[in-house]
Amino acid sequence: MTQPDWTDLTRFAVALAQASASEILPFFRRNTAVEVKDGPVWDPVTEGDRAGERIIRRMIEERYPDHGIHGEEYGTKDGRSGFTWILDPVDGTRSFVCGMPTWATLIGLSYEGRPVVGLMNQPVVGDMFYGSPEGAWHDYRGAVTAIRTRSGVPLARASIGTTAPELYRSARDQEGFQRLRRAAQLTRYGGDAYFFCVMAAGHLDIALDAGLQAYDIAPLLPIVAGAGGHAAEWTGGDPAKGGHVITAGSEALLHEAMAVLNG
Repeated sequence: MTQPDWTDLTRFAVALAQASASEILPFFRRNTAVEVKDGPVWDPVTEGDRAGERIIRRMIEERYPDHGIHGEEYGTKDGRSGFTWILDPVDGTRSFVCGMPTWATLIGLSYEGRPVVGLMNQPVVGDMFYGSPEGAWHDYRGAVTAIRTRSGVPLARASIGTTAPELYRSARDQEGFQRLRRAAQLTRYGGDAYFFCVMAAGHLDIALDAGLQAYDIAPLLPIVAGAGGHAAEWTGGDPAKGGHVITAGSEALLHEAMAVLNG
């Protein structure tokens, strides 16, 4: 069996991100109309989300018609190749509608059920992070550098990032998160997908969030892994499928943090 060309697939993911930015940015900081999806929490969606996913899906269907697609806004298209693209055109829509440049476009590619290529793009800032079996990189306004996680840091000296403490909805989850927050040196909020990328780049030691969907996290896992980081679903599930996901710069730190989360 021929080995997939990870470099070519990664370049295509970059092209998808660049095309989607052109569709999304006209709606940013324009006080565009906000709709709210059905569900137990306030979950906004804008035309920017939909426009971004439409262009990505169109480009995939033209280039790789036998690939599957799983997107937040337009659902799942089954494929015939073993490849499935996983899309979140605006991850962090709450930040988007507030005019904060901490949202991101997430584009992932799974092969035979495992995430293999992942990309996060923040076009306002000019940050793009991407990873594959060949490594992980940060592209800042055209300057590309390889990235590596920070290792050798114990939990007592670690910095952690999570989107918001209220995401830990059950009493058990909230108690576990508060134990972790107290055990670490520094906790920051509001970064959404950004935290997983700056962790991969060695600026943060732990990134975690609760209640994730597959499209929230699967595109980020190849970046974390390509940079030498580690990931787990701390209740025992598969992090690529979402749930309660934690990533860390080293395996030792991941295990230390999970032990605190789980009491």
